[in-house]
Amino acid sequence: MAEVALQQVTKRFGEASAVESLSLTVADGEFVVLLGPTGAGKTTTLRLIAGLERADSGRISIAGQDVTSAAPAERDVAFVFQQFSLYPHYTVYENLAFPLRSPRYRMSDDEIKRKVTEVAELLRIDSKLENRATKLSGGEMQRVAIGRALVREPNIFLMDEPLSSLDAKLREDLRVELKRIQMDLGATILYVTHDQVEALTMADRIGVLDHGRLVQVGAPRAVYEMPATTYIAQRLGSPQINLLPVGAPGTEGAPPGTATVGIRPEGLRVGEGSLSAVVRNVEHLGAETILVVEVAGHQLHAFAAHGSTLQPGEETVMRFVEDGALWFDAEGRRIDPAGSAPVQQSGAAE
Repeated sequence: MAEVALQQVTKRFGEASAVESLSLTVADGEFVVLLGPTGAGKTTTLRLIAGLERADSGRISIAGQDVTSAAPAERDVAFVFQQFSLYPHYTVYENLAFPLRSPRYRMSDDEIKRKVTEVAELLRIDSKLENRATKLSGGEMQRVAIGRALVREPNIFLMDEPLSSLDAKLREDLRVELKRIQMDLGATILYVTHDQVEALTMADRIGVLDHGRLVQVGAPRAVYEMPATTYIAQRLGSPQINLLPVGAPGTEGAPPGTATVGIRPEGLRVGEGSLSAVVRNVEHLGAETILVVEVAGHQLHAFAAHGSTLQPGEETVMRFVEDGALWFDAEGRRIDPAGSAPVQQSGAAE
């Protein structure tokens, strides 16, 4: 595995800027997730690293070597796509062995068998080696697709929303498996997704993209608790962060320059305090219950207290947790309450 670094990389398609002055370093053995909505530049960033697109400007290096102009085959990267991209008429063994039979590797049949068996056991599909790809479930097919990348032992794994086409239970299972595999192998992975749960549960660091710009990079907890902007705050958290205009009930004490106050659902206490509220909706999600409450015309998401029996239409009270607010200026930048100055977008130049 190897370190991968992008320095001020820009890629445009006509007048549209897909990636703009993007700088990011993925350390050897690190799992970095790029998070953002459709059109944020996630896939284009992967394609630039793989050599499937050429940067208009900037520098890309892998293992200390400048590969900005190198052909894809010279970069030693493995790409895992959203779709499974398997050979349907091949068995699982043949699909896994296929990359190792290229002239680049020149492996003997015994070496190939050893490698395929190791990867199949790691992915827990060793009992499926003789099955044709068409006889597999969706989760098994994605494991094979990941295995085709693993057998090559590349410098970096580039993963483009590989779990998004699976059902919720399979996604949950494979998230755990993929993180386990990455830790066992010490693999370097750059993974892109629009799913915040994947980002929060798998990443060593998260990079948030906004229209091709990397606007914040950091540990998942740090980005969640200290987002640099309202855009970033809205990318992480379910239910989404509550945003209130300054002056709304409960926003008293905002530092100078505040235009918007952000309150996470866990920062609200329903059934406590003095703010009058009306319950508008109740969502029972098993271990937790989410309430939609209205306060002075503003609808907010909150978690219900354990054992709550509140129903839609009921009146209640609520309060904001002390130190639970985030303050943002008119441009959406987070304000440091101590200095009353907008917070710099940390990590965007890493």
